[in-house]
Amino acid sequence: MLQNQLLFLVDDDIDDHEIFKSALAKVDDHLALQTATNGYEALEALSNADTLPDYIFVDLNMPRMGGMQFLKEIKQTETLKDIPVIIYTTSSNPGDIAKTKELGAVSFVTKPSRFSELCSFLQSLVS
Repeated sequence: MLQNQLLFLVDDDIDDHEIFKSALAKVDDHLALQTATNGYEALEALSNADTLPDYIFVDLNMPRMGGMQFLKEIKQTETLKDIPVIIYTTSSNPGDIAKTKELGAVSFVTKPSRFSELCSFLQSLVS
């Protein structure tokens, strides 16, 4: 297992931040989580970051700047374009899946309904 990975969650639902944080702690306590509530806030945080995340998880529907726009922006930013972006959303729309892959997302995950499913997904990602 890779030590001290940093994950970044961009999601306007604070409850989802807490659930994600709890799942990460259960999977591996060496995983750090940074969060933002929209794409604009995330871009600002990333442009000022000393350490860039290993993975970015992005919700699609957020205020100010949604996931699609954030994905477009990050893939056009030299210092950020190589960070794997995983769409993490309630959508399972085939159009959304196709569009985000086209824009450069490495994966599209519909938010699991059960905590154990989220833990399993994160375990498979970081191991």
